[in-house]
Amino acid sequence: MFASKPTLRGERVTLRPAGPEHVDGLWELVNDPETVRLTGSRGALTYEAAAAWYGSRAEHDDRLDLAICAAEDDSYVGEIVLNELDTDNLSCNLRIALVGPRAFGRGYGSEAIRLVLDHVFATTDLHRVGLEVFDFNDRARHVYRKAGFVEEGVRRDALLWEGSWHDSILMSVLAPDWQVREI
Repeated sequence: MFASKPTLRGERVTLRPAGPEHVDGLWELVNDPETVRLTGSRGALTYEAAAAWYGSRAEHDDRLDLAICAAEDDSYVGEIVLNELDTDNLSCNLRIALVGPRAFGRGYGSEAIRLVLDHVFATTDLHRVGLEVFDFNDRARHVYRKAGFVEEGVRRDALLWEGSWHDSILMSVLAPDWQVREI
């Protein structure tokens, strides 16, 4: 379903198929303390592993990995991914991560989400795109709601971060809701 790896253009961002040319940006992303906290990421990723990861993204037709590049200078500011494809139920997961404070609050994430959802609901048979967000990530929850995602439930105490438990909020957007949304 994701064999085609499109380039999607907006006013603020261009989404490009993630490849080896984006590995320096991915390296910055996975080592940014704020991004790590917001995504609950753990574990060391070597530069070589990051290069191998981005070098293999084009081979997968069950996921879509796109680098988010700022329109003004084409710099890497994050990634947006559709993964966990369930062809039987026409659904997948969305995840997005931006490279810390230099990318936050500039509308990059909002536009990237809109571009990906426009693409997926216009070019595939997918019915549902879901995601999870931690309860302390108010900025992301606001962006997801604004994009049309609806809170469905809570995975209680899903993340233990620095000695405190945090819930994971389940959200989704459905194709019929996306098609009739107010623009």
